[in-house]
Amino acid sequence: MDETLLMLPGPTSVAPRVLKAMSDNIVNHRSAIFGEIFTETTELMSEVFKTQNQSYLLTGSGSSAMEAGLVNIVKPKEKILAIVGGKFGQRFTNIATSFGIEAKELNVEWGTAVTPDEVKVALEEDEDIKAVTIVHNETSTGVTAPVEEIGKVVANHDALYVVDTVSSLGGDRVDVDKFGIDVCVAGSQKCLAAPPGMAAITLSDDAWKAVDNVDSNTYYLDMKKYRKAGAGTPPETPYTPSVSLIYALFEALKIIKEEGLEARVVRHETAAEASRNAVKALGLELFPEESVSSATVTAVKMPEGVTDADLRGTMRNKYKVELAGGQDHLKGNIFRIGHMGNITYKELAITFSALGMTLKNLGFDIDMGAGVSAVNESYL
Repeated sequence: MDETLLMLPGPTSVAPRVLKAMSDNIVNHRSAIFGEIFTETTELMSEVFKTQNQSYLLTGSGSSAMEAGLVNIVKPKEKILAIVGGKFGQRFTNIATSFGIEAKELNVEWGTAVTPDEVKVALEEDEDIKAVTIVHNETSTGVTAPVEEIGKVVANHDALYVVDTVSSLGGDRVDVDKFGIDVCVAGSQKCLAAPPGMAAITLSDDAWKAVDNVDSNTYYLDMKKYRKAGAGTPPETPYTPSVSLIYALFEALKIIKEEGLEARVVRHETAAEASRNAVKALGLELFPEESVSSATVTAVKMPEGVTDADLRGTMRNKYKVELAGGQDHLKGNIFRIGHMGNITYKELAITFSALGMTLKNLGFDIDMGAGVSAVNESYL
């Protein structure tokens, strides 16, 4: 089995007890025993979302929840405002246009965050906008958007607020009810530290009103069907779910509750600060401004004269540490260090020890232990 340390913005390492949960016997997904597990899992999801709304589980990646969250509340030919500052903000546009929805993009330079004022202007210019989509934590750039402040802007307009927290829920501050989020989506394999393949979604009362006025163009992701099945006795999903993955997600959510959501967020914030300090100690440059840098992934500019294969290849092949590369036009120009889920001081120490040795191997005149020292100082 490959023992490479995954320091990616998903998928992340999974705790042994979560892996063990997947080995439990399969039960009838229409039975009372599964209904009990399913109910407890969705209740824990709502706790992590910090919402009084019902949460729903989808067997699919985070992108399935993005699609479900958008196409169930907006009709074809209606218009959304898609805030795009990276690959996943762009994905909302791609989903919208696939279903005949007009996407008016508010583009910001990759590596920067949109401002509430920019959103305010865009909404004031166009009263036909039915929904605003935004990615809380853009893993392609390592940028966190001010979703709480933008929620206050959207609340003053007749538009629904759709937020992708796929790579922030369970690792950064997400409060669906306080932030005025109408549709919030998440994925299993990032800060929740469960295996890939499950997504979660929660909708406000206003969002459900929109759902009831939309003739859904999607069959599998029709949220009316999930609401009806979820309200049954026992609660169910409309189609066969991944029973084993729900076992795993249930266990991962129990771990989050045991740790405490606030403590977990602080742990991620500490890991992010340690990572940024270590990057700078090694003489490297952060890609985004530090003021908008993510709590769950750190994006770093590729050193001059070094290829992606040189740096990430050495890290992976020689030191067994897997980092992520850049995406789209950033491919080869940045690399990304994920520090989400179960990441602790130990994993960061290994990662920055390997990064220091890699840079030394590539001919950089540096103190190859400076990164680890910076991590140490951050955790004192």
